[in-house]
Amino acid sequence: MCRSDVKQAVLAKNDDLAACLRSDLARQGIAVVNLLSSPGSGKTELLGRVLAHAVERGVSVAALTADLATENDAVRLARSGAPVQQVLTDGLCHLEARQVRSRLEGWLPDGTGVLFVENVGNLVCPASYDLGETLRIVLMAVTEGEDKPLKYPTAFGSAHLVVITKTDLAEAAGFDEGAFRAHVHRVNPGVEIVRSCARTGDGVDTLLERALAARTGAPPHRPPLAPHPHGHHHGHDDDPGHRHDHPAEHAHPGSGDPARGDHPAHHDPARTSAS
Repeated sequence: MCRSDVKQAVLAKNDDLAACLRSDLARQGIAVVNLLSSPGSGKTELLGRVLAHAVERGVSVAALTADLATENDAVRLARSGAPVQQVLTDGLCHLEARQVRSRLEGWLPDGTGVLFVENVGNLVCPASYDLGETLRIVLMAVTEGEDKPLKYPTAFGSAHLVVITKTDLAEAAGFDEGAFRAHVHRVNPGVEIVRSCARTGDGVDTLLERALAARTGAPPHRPPLAPHPHGHHHGHDDDPGHRHDHPAEHAHPGSGDPARGDHPAHHDPARTSAS
């Protein structure tokens, strides 16, 4: 079997597991929110605020947070009062559906309405892996530069929602929000863009509301097929699970690819329990 066939088989197996996981959780009325961003975007702090807000409102939420090493993020998120589990990927640059499923077995509390999954800080590898999510959110800090959507079109192009973080630093960073929004909509026309600031709480209520709305059906925006860059290499030649070429036939949730068993069935309200 050639390398490209192996890589496609890895992605196809993940897709099948993700579809089963999504279906199982949907029957339980649970929405899965996959959070993607670069390292240092502030997604852990923002997620902690969202979890705390949910707990204050009496909304049953839980979180899985992934990192290559340390349980620092799980400790931070647990301060919210929500159930939290840490996934250590041991060097793997992304989460996979099998890891999510294995962590949920015997752990996810009864009555959970939303499971937030904080992916590994990376805008390349995680974009190719469906985790069984109902909603995919891509975050970017104002300090990262307005051209990020053009550099990472697969991640931004597969998002149901894009979040600008650390907006309190926008002026100091010289962030051109108009240019950023134009670049996002170039790769993902019509996607909603939300401003947020963990320090002030701006955007926290909006993010929780979007997550809760995902329980009752399709996300408000279903993106088109995202463009896929050429294959990239992480120096793991002997492990196809570390190399991902982003073939078009393995589009992400919401991408409109009927070969994935998605669209519209992938987020069919009939498959999701009402809140």
